[in-house]
Parts: sequence; structure tokens; C-alpha cells
Amino acid sequence: MNSQSKKMELLGSASIPKALLAMGIPTMIGMLVNAFYNLVDAYFVGGLGESQMGAISVVYPLGQVVVGLGLLFGNGAASYISRLLGRGDKENADKVASTALYSSVSVGAVIIIISMVFLHPILKLLGATDSILPYAATYAGIYIVSCIFNVFNVTMNNIVTSEGAAKTTMCALLTGAVLNIALDPLFIYVFDLGVAGAAIATAISQVVSTCVYLTYIFRKKSVFHFRVKDCTYTKETMSEIFKIGIPTLVFQILTSVSISLINNAAGDYGDSAIAGMGVVTRLISMGSLSVFGFIKGFQPIAGYSYGAKKFDRLREAIKTSILWSTVFCVIFGVILALFPTAIVSQFTKGDAEMIRIGAASLRANGISIMLFGFYTVYSSLFLALGKGREGFILGACRQGICFIPVILLLPMVWGAKWNNVCPADCRCTFRSHNSIHGDTAPQKAECYAETNFRNKHERQRLNIYSF
Repeated sequence: MNSQSKKMELLGSASIPKALLAMGIPTMIGMLVNAFYNLVDAYFVGGLGESQMGAISVVYPLGQVVVGLGLLFGNGAASYISRLLGRGDKENADKVASTALYSSVSVGAVIIIISMVFLHPILKLLGATDSILPYAATYAGIYIVSCIFNVFNVTMNNIVTSEGAAKTTMCALLTGAVLNIALDPLFIYVFDLGVAGAAIATAISQVVSTCVYLTYIFRKKSVFHFRVKDCTYTKETMSEIFKIGIPTLVFQILTSVSISLINNAAGDYGDSAIAGMGVVTRLISMGSLSVFGFIKGFQPIAGYSYGAKKFDRLREAIKTSILWSTVFCVIFGVILALFPTAIVSQFTKGDAEMIRIGAASLRANGISIMLFGFYTVYSSLFLALGKGREGFILGACRQGICFIPVILLLPMVWGAKWNNVCPADCRCTFRSHNSIHGDTAPQKAECYAETNFRNKHERQRLNIYSF
């Protein structure tokens, strides 16, 4: 059995625990290490001072918006590709993969150019104070340009995972992350380049990750060929990509807006507050990216099973993913909630105010992230099945509908204590459960079945959201 057949067997017929471990664990490890190098970045930059630490915190959301373009095309295409492979339509899956890759790189280049032209106004909008702005501009001038490689990497990450090659994704992420960790102290301290050194180290690591994916393509390991001539911009292809990709991009933008609002709100209390919240953001991202990495492995299995009408297999994958991700989130959350001061203090030379603010926020975030796994499985499931509207609503709840009003209103009520309250995960878990098991769900499902499903296999879809 060749490697391509093994990938299809893994997606379509291997036992669910085996498939989730083979698909989810590599992507989880890769994204966990990726998040860890963000922490290491913060650790080394934190040694330069609070203004430098604040600078990379301010630039972070801008980079996330640019990377969101990779998710727009990559995640949107991955969902469609998995369903096409489940139906046995490899020819169209190949065209979708090529279209997504070249589109993301082209659009990403345009956005990066615009960002560089208006860099200083954007940084001020993101919360850069007068003392932080020079460092933020230096860091962003290098980091944002290098994001073109990250756009490529994120797009390939999703496409490669959708065809069952999770280990390749892990290798690309691991290689870049480990290299970044090694280069950070070298460029920041040995070469005495400060925040510019941190940006250069990140840029080099992104280029190396890109080389891993290019090697995978040129050695013809992929199911797809990634030819320019295969790009197709038909209404069906683009609508399938965008109906999942646009919600994903909106999530990314809302995340960046939320971080920017936090930075702006924290700016009223000084650079220490911005630095403290920046550390918390990176710490929480370790947990959330780990879950997202595991769910990246779950989504191709869900999409393939749905396309192949294997609904019992899909239900088992949902149950197992909820259980495993929830156990992880509870353990991770308990650690953060019990030891917040000791953890935050590792990222400063001894700034008591930064430690106080960061520890209080980390404790609250540690409690709320315990519910993150349940919510993420369902919001990602809807996207994997091509149900962009439902996935969009759940995703927008966490970073937009629930979170942004809290950021805007609580500082006016509680002052600096606002950062202790993080109810978004709790509210979104309730919304996820209510959207699936709420009082009106049976009636809506019955109506949906009557108007759309005409055979036994189609009617089975009604039950895939229940566990």
C-alpha cells in the first residue's frame, strides 16, 4: 500500500482512536511547540525591558490578521478538500488545493505591502504608546514582511492535514519552532540586536518551515500537484472555500481586535500592564493552540466521514474528541489557576506590577479555558461539514459577541481589575450546547429533515451533533 492509499485508509476506515492519534497528535505537538516558541520569544524579549515586551505584544495581532489570510484560503479549502476526497473526487480536490495556495500568497503579499505603508498609524491603533512605538516599528518592519512565508505555511498546514499527512505538518512546525528557540538568544543578546534580533530569528524559522513544505511538494509526496494551470475560480469552488474561510478569517480578525482592545485598555495603566497581558495572551495560546492542533486532526476525519456518509464513524469521532480535549483543558487550566504568580514572574526581571496584573488575569483565564475543548470541537465540526453559518456564529460568540463588550465595559466599572474577568469561554460553551440541544433544536431538525433529506443516509445526518 503506497503512502497516498494509507492516508485515505486512515481518514476513512481506521479506528477512531487510532485515526485521531495519528492525525491529531502530530498537529497538536507541532502547534504546541509553535506556541512554546512564542513564549520563548517573550521570555528573551522580556529580559530587554517592559517597553520591548509591550512592543511584541502590540505587533502580535497585526501578524495574526496577515496570517488569517492563510486561514481564509487554507482552512476554507481544507474543509472542502476532505469532503471531496470522501466522495472520491480527487481531480477537483487537486484544483481546490492549487487555487487556495496561489490565492493566499498573492492576497497576502498585497496586504503586507499595505501594512508596511501605513505601519505607524496601525501600530498606534493597536495600542502602542510613545515609549513602545519605536520598538514596535523596528520589530514589525521585519516580522510583517516575513509573514508572507507564514501565509504560505498556514495554507499548506491546512491543505496537507486535509489529505492525512499530519506528520509533515508536525515536521514543518517543529523545525521552525526549534530553530527559532535556538536563534532567539543568539540574535537578541549575542549579536546585540534587541527586538530586531527576535524578528530576524522568527523570519528565518518561517523560511525554513516553508522549505519543508516545498520539499514535500517537489518530492511528489502530496496527493495534490499544486500547478498554476489547475487554479480554478468557478462560483462553486470559491463559494465552498469562502463559506468556511471567511468565518475563519473573521475569527482571526476578532481575535486581533480583542487583543488590540486589551492593549489599549491596559495602556491606561502603563507599559507593565500591556506587558503582563501580553504574557497571558501567549500562555493561554499554548493551551488553545494545542486544542486547535488536535482539532485540525479531527476535522479531516469529520469531513471525510461526512462526505462518505459514514455517520456512525463521525459520531464516534465527535464523542472521543470532546472527551480528550476537555481532559486536556481541565489539566492545563488547573495548572494556570493554581500557579499564576510563579508562571508570570518568569517573564520579567522583577516588575511587581506586571506580575500582579498578569497573575490575576492568568488565574481567571485558567478557570475559563477548562470549557474550551467542548466549544472548539463543535465550532470546528460545523466548519468541517461545510456549515459556515453555524460555525461562524459559535466562533463569533467567543471572540466577538461575548468578549469585546466585556473588554469595553468592565474597565469603566472596575478599573484595572477588569482583566480578572474572562467569561467568554463559559458563555460560548453554553451557546454551543444550546445551539445543539436547545428547546427549539428538535423542531428545527424535523423541519430541516422534511424539506431537505429524502433518503435513509441523509436522515442520519440529523443525529451527528448529539452525543
